[in-house]
Amino acid sequence: MQILWIKSLHIIFVTSWFAGLFYLPRIFVNLAMVPKESVAERERLLLMARKLYRFTTILMIPALIFGFLLAWQEDLFAPQSININIGWLHAKLTVVFCTVLYHFWCARHLGQLQKNIDDHSHIWYRWFNEIPVIFLTATVILVVVKPF
Repeated sequence: MQILWIKSLHIIFVTSWFAGLFYLPRIFVNLAMVPKESVAERERLLLMARKLYRFTTILMIPALIFGFLLAWQEDLFAPQSININIGWLHAKLTVVFCTVLYHFWCARHLGQLQKNIDDHSHIWYRWFNEIPVIFLTATVILVVVKPF
């Protein structure tokens, strides 16, 4: 029964974390489109982005903790697990690592936007916004299908 609670909390926090990762770059798109003379709009969007990034970071931490607890409860880190087919877990952990890097990459862009030194276009940010979709898709396929 305990594992079901851990799994539920992991799914809730991962979903919430990804919601933030989907929306934060959309704010970056809007920031890239703000005219130079529209200071109030820029400041409002920056405030939204800062708050969302902080909240998303808070959601990331329990998502990672519950994911680790879930793997530990399932004995996926145990030495006997070496003999079973857990290639999917290694691939998933790689995707999770890349997602965490993306999260901090968003922080870097937010910092550059706050300093007004970011020169990426709204089109670049629209593509940047698609990266977490790829990560989420890969994660779900790896966990559900376990292709290797």
